Amino acid sequence: MKIRKEDMAASIDVPGAVARQRQDFGEASGYGTIAGEYFSLGAGTDIAPLLAGLPGDSCHAPHWGYMLEGQVTVTYVDGTEESPEEGELFYWPPGHSVRVGRDAEVILFSPAKEHNDVIDHMKTQMGG
Repeated sequence: MKIRKEDMAASIDVPGAVARQRQDFGEASGYGTIAGEYFSLGAGTDIAPLLAGLPGDSCHAPHWGYMLEGQVTVTYVDGTEESPEEGELFYWPPGHSVRVGRDAEVILFSPAKEHNDVIDHMKTQMGG
């Protein structure tokens, strides 16, 4: 799920302030602390091999984020893919992998425990 700012309805639009909201933008109930994350990813990066051994061989943490620049493709366990573009908000539910087509800068907000578990697994896969 992704959306550009221009495609979001304004719930407040007055001189000096515009608030745009997209309701039902992912589900966060049942999660504890949320981590704010900034990822710099090089072209050609594919995390799929590092996710081997996790449920569905995929990242099991949901992410809400903003694509600052670059190009990534998210592949879900059902085989569908999407590519958030620069300037888009996005939601990636659990059960995904990421590969980078063009150097990317991405901001993520993720449940800390769930994403730390995935990152720890990836670090083990990398040998450290």
